[in-house]
Amino acid sequence: MKKFLLFVLAPLAWLANRLEAARRLWAHARLRAALRGKLPASVVVLGMPELHGSADIRLGEDLYLYRELYLETQGAGRIEIGAGAVLSRGVHIVAHASVVLEDGVMVGEYTSIRDANHRVEQGRSARGTGHEARPIRVGKNAWIGRGVAILPGVTIGEGAVVGANAVLTKNVPAGAVVAGVPARPIA
Repeated sequence: MKKFLLFVLAPLAWLANRLEAARRLWAHARLRAALRGKLPASVVVLGMPELHGSADIRLGEDLYLYRELYLETQGAGRIEIGAGAVLSRGVHIVAHASVVLEDGVMVGEYTSIRDANHRVEQGRSARGTGHEARPIRVGKNAWIGRGVAILPGVTIGEGAVVGANAVLTKNVPAGAVVAGVPARPIA
């Protein structure tokens, strides 16, 4: 029985591996086309990101892009992601000014990085009041935990660590470890 299962399952496993490789190649080709050819061959794309706006996006070498990413650039907004960065499943990045993730940044699942907030005006819907944008920068080798919200104008220093589900409203110094709502330094 064991030999029979191996005889049947081995070809199925081989086929599954080939299909996964083909799916990754297809996702890479689609993203490359969407970015007008500006995608290094070394970028691993596990699933086609959802792109909105102007697609002013610059991606570095050796990135690892998981499934279900949402990348949006509006107006003069730009997204730059440095070499060796990792964007985990479900990450949302929205830029009306700029969002820069330097080399080696790791971003956990379902993190939201948005450089703009809606304006609030008495008697008007926030939908129609426009946005106020301030750039976001995440320094080299920073680690952003799962479910983090990074708000407009925040700079995260090199090598900093942000705990899961934190809300960043202020800058984080290089090498610091922060967590909480709002995020504060922890020992």
